[in-house]
Amino acid sequence: MKSQSLYFVEPGVVEVREESLPEPWANQVLVRTLLSGISSGTEMLIYQGSFPESLALDEGIEAISGTASYPLKYGYSSVGEVLAHGEGVDPEWIGKQVFSFQPHTSHFVTELDTLKLLPDGMAEGDAIFFPNMETAVNFLMDGGPVIGEDVIVLGQGVVGLLTTALLSRYPLGSLVTFDHFEIRRGASLSSGAQMSLSPSEVGGLEKLKIDLGWQGTRGADLVYELTGDPKGLDQAIELCGYDGRIVLGSFYGKKKADIDLGGWFHRSRIKLISSQVSTINPIFSGRWDKSRRSNLVWEMIAQDQPARLITHKFPIEDANQAYRMLAESPEKTIQIAFTY
Repeated sequence: MKSQSLYFVEPGVVEVREESLPEPWANQVLVRTLLSGISSGTEMLIYQGSFPESLALDEGIEAISGTASYPLKYGYSSVGEVLAHGEGVDPEWIGKQVFSFQPHTSHFVTELDTLKLLPDGMAEGDAIFFPNMETAVNFLMDGGPVIGEDVIVLGQGVVGLLTTALLSRYPLGSLVTFDHFEIRRGASLSSGAQMSLSPSEVGGLEKLKIDLGWQGTRGADLVYELTGDPKGLDQAIELCGYDGRIVLGSFYGKKKADIDLGGWFHRSRIKLISSQVSTINPIFSGRWDKSRRSNLVWEMIAQDQPARLITHKFPIEDANQAYRMLAESPEKTIQIAFTY
């Protein structure tokens, strides 16, 4: 069996290589990929050469557990169909649709316990959003939104939009989002935001404070910084009110954050909360594990149907075109997926 696998060769260059696959061993299966999603966050850091070389890509996922040294395979959002199995695997797995944290590749062999069986009736286009929705769920568990709070989400990429969609289910005082791109602001309003503003809009912040009735030290109770841009943290601090919370969900890679931690930050007792989906907030560890969180993620995907966020699909052979679009014309995209 041959596979077509995507390699990041050097910053700004990807290529598809043909590779030979082994037969599945005991407790392994062979999967044919149907669809995989590009991460416009971590994956673009690798494409642009901004991922720290000394940092493991993801220690919790065996398929991508190495470091960011070129050439490398990457990706973590694949939906496929089981074609064959090794010893010890129930033959009923043949033909099942599954999700896997795998790099972009047309076929792969993996242990059965690394797969997540798609819920009955779930479309493959929705299922590729599992990692993004899992991250959004984790953000809410870390931020702990409270009834009546004013909440702001900075950045309306895929994860930001899914976070907004989940927050819109809460009886909040207000839910406001910011993004530079019109296509994402429109999707944000459709996802439940009450207002979606451009961070570069002249007078936008002052108008927001007037519209929400903020005076003095009043600001947002909870801010999510999901822009991927270190400059977003300064804006999060500016928007956050006294004793407010900022959930820092962005991963900046090699980008340095020149943060203004002057008088307003300290005098307002703002709390910075780091959030990373590999672990669950320790305050929930007695009642929650990753399995329980995964079940909730599938439920949220079924309700939200995020395939609506896919703006472009490219055959894997056209991968260079897909990444160039994300790098050079991000204002035209929300989610890009590869077909096989």
